[in-house]
Amino acid sequence: MENKTRVAVIGVGHLGQHHARVYSALPDTALVGVVDIDRSRAEVIARRYNTQAYTDYNSLLGKVDAVSVVVPTVSHYEVVKDFLNWGIDVLVEKPFTQHLTEAEELRDLAASRKLTLQVGHSERFNPAVKVFRQQITNPLYIEVHRLGPFGSRGLDVDVVLDLMIHDLDIILDIVPSPIRHIHASGVPVLSRQVDIASTRLEFENGCVANITCSRVSAEGMRKMRVFQPAKYISLDYMNQQVSTYNLVPENNQDAAWRNFSLEKAQLDVAPQEPLREELESFAQCVINRTRPLVSAEEGYRALKLALDIKERINQKLELYFLNPGIL
Repeated sequence: MENKTRVAVIGVGHLGQHHARVYSALPDTALVGVVDIDRSRAEVIARRYNTQAYTDYNSLLGKVDAVSVVVPTVSHYEVVKDFLNWGIDVLVEKPFTQHLTEAEELRDLAASRKLTLQVGHSERFNPAVKVFRQQITNPLYIEVHRLGPFGSRGLDVDVVLDLMIHDLDIILDIVPSPIRHIHASGVPVLSRQVDIASTRLEFENGCVANITCSRVSAEGMRKMRVFQPAKYISLDYMNQQVSTYNLVPENNQDAAWRNFSLEKAQLDVAPQEPLREELESFAQCVINRTRPLVSAEEGYRALKLALDIKERINQKLELYFLNPGIL
């Protein structure tokens, strides 16, 4: 253990248990504990991965170098702030925090203490996204569909913060331009939060992105297509596949009447578990003191856009409930 980074997982529910699983298998980390307010849950996961169970994360003080915070979003700010104040590096699951001011404070606190603070946008570590990113040069139009069936987890936030924020983070990474206009609509269907939403982003450089996200669909789909001059690139997050479609001229004698066709190419993607790639990258940032792929600044930026979208959706919903039929 002396040569390994000591890590712990705070919150071992549906997603946190997988953080514990991955850390227990990484060569450079030692899983020294898991924390959950449900003692029996903490003990089950601790036994499974041969570590210690705790119900109070304060018990970890002096025992860890880094932690994953995988508690409900409403508690992100309090828990992350405590660990940063103790000088401990943190990976916090998305969304970064519930409120933008909280994210800003945590970002600045980590910077002032020279600590690693990574936000858990795991799609950035999807091997297909890495291949996809390499193909993008001048995106003009982006189309996204992220759909899934209804479930009991993630309902502490709406579909924008639960699902859409993944794609917002990636779009902000691939479009080098400020946003000019945001158009958004959404409705609650099976929960008290917005469960399905559609957003249109218009960038100052002319690029447009249309994003549809739902957690009340019969079947799952996570796809993005990017159109640029003479080419478009298709990304299938779920199946870790990337295809390109290139506009190529057909071999006609008369150039004035030349026809064109689309030539498809399936790109090579080496399948990997995004969460493992993410946690391994975090561990290396902690060891080498390097900047995370998804830093606190990028987590803040994605959260700000998501909250702007939520505000526009809520404004429309307020109008509708005040005057049914207006939408």
